[in-house]
Amino acid sequence: MPPDRRPGKHIRVLLAEDQGMMRGALALLLGMEPDIEVVAQVAAGDAIVDAAQTHRPDVALLDIELPGLSGLDAAAELREQVPDCRVLILTTFARPGYLRRAMEAGAAGFLVKDGPVEELAVAVRRVLTGETVIDPALAAAALSAGPNPLTARERDVLNASSDGATIADVSARLHLSESTVRNYLSSAIGKTGTRNRTEALREARQQGWL
Repeated sequence: MPPDRRPGKHIRVLLAEDQGMMRGALALLLGMEPDIEVVAQVAAGDAIVDAAQTHRPDVALLDIELPGLSGLDAAAELREQVPDCRVLILTTFARPGYLRRAMEAGAAGFLVKDGPVEELAVAVRRVLTGETVIDPALAAAALSAGPNPLTARERDVLNASSDGATIADVSARLHLSESTVRNYLSSAIGKTGTRNRTEALREARQQGWL
């Protein structure tokens, strides 16, 4: 067992949450646990890796919806740059697609925020033993929902068009031809069972595919 995780040693936790009140409440409640210490708090996704490299947490608790970089993208970066740090994803939105993406990003757990803090503390301890901790209801929903039907390129094109960008704008942003962008959008619309790219984007987000 690595020396920084000896029994009796505080579990070092990094907390990433953009809502200040929620972040403060979680830090306070976790800090009341005798074996847990919140060593870093950040409000933006692009601050997570730097904070982890500075404070060397054992566990990172990441919200999904963060400014700058999503918690899912940050989880993937942590896996590459701070591999000893275990990741627990916390979210308000219990979307099956998010769970699949979290596991693909290397997360060790996925919990919804409305659970009791005692369960969160238990999950922090469990992931350090090598376990994977997933909200049971969400796990069942993810199994019934099936895999994400959108390809990486279809997701890129939908994301690039999320601010009302024109086909030409998306083409320039992604360095794709306009006809290719139209093809990807058409495919994404078909796979989501919607009528246009606005509806496709809404449905993909609702399912957690983006």
